[in-house]
Amino acid sequence: MSYKAVLFGSIGTLAETSDLQRDAFNEAFKISGLDWFWDEDIYRKLLSKSGGTTRINDYAKETSVEIDGKKIRNLKTKIFNEYLNKHKVEPRDGVKEIIQFCKKNKIKIGLASSTTSNNINSIFNSLRGRIEKKDFDFIGNNEFILREKPYPDIYNYALKYLNINSDECVAIEDTEESLNSALSAEIKCVAFPGKYHTQYEFYGNYLKVNKLSKKIFNK
Repeated sequence: MSYKAVLFGSIGTLAETSDLQRDAFNEAFKISGLDWFWDEDIYRKLLSKSGGTTRINDYAKETSVEIDGKKIRNLKTKIFNEYLNKHKVEPRDGVKEIIQFCKKNKIKIGLASSTTSNNINSIFNSLRGRIEKKDFDFIGNNEFILREKPYPDIYNYALKYLNINSDECVAIEDTEESLNSALSAEIKCVAFPGKYHTQYEFYGNYLKVNKLSKKIFNK
């Protein structure tokens, strides 16, 4: 199969930011006067669902605390973005090589993310000099769609924007729930587990890797 595009599914497929995000959540809780602290085990459990606001609201229900989940999520995002804009993060293994391979072989590159545009801008700022926005033919965010992942909406939008069919591209996802978003759009998906998702099977993937390489195009 000759693919016309590769779609990275999230900023987490470009750079490992899980601990940075967990630290930002904890700082936001502290500023908001909450005595919450998400350690690695708690955060791993909460990551079974997409969306920071959803995780905050779910945890509030568990602890019987009334909060404004969206307000806290926005504060967390501000803290996270401030860090990324001041520090550089490293691309995940093989990401630069895949981008270079795609550019050389005229394969379109997309970022089918349903996170905020602020998060996306910050990750590219932090990756500057190694991965650039101009490398991508499509960059999505949550403003493009009504339903975030695990719904397939952002993938369907990307397919339409890039003018390709679902069988002409391959997706790369770092979480099991987001993999289901790609599968619902009938796109083959490479499982590229993030730090807090290595324990999952990623059912439905056609390839599971710890490092990206051009072999993702070989099936």
